Amino acid sequence: MANRPARRVENENDIGRCVRRALDAYFRDLDGERPAPLHDMVMACVEMPLLEYVMAQVEGNQTLAAEILGMNRNTLRKKLKFYGLI
Repeated sequence: MANRPARRVENENDIGRCVRRALDAYFRDLDGERPAPLHDMVMACVEMPLLEYVMAQVEGNQTLAAEILGMNRNTLRKKLKFYGLI
């Protein structure tokens, strides 16, 4: 159990590296064009797979998923509906 916090930080760094690589590619591909609003774009790209993964891990238990994600269950339901996951 002592390695758990270190592993969590490593996983967070992996996710950050993935986001940075994707943003590097995005800006390279712009070819002089102005970028779209990045926050909404990145959140949409990350949020849907996150919700899918957590819901699979908890076998569809929205209450548990909301707890794991640190959000209100009603907020989770709105997001699941928005992404067509329910």
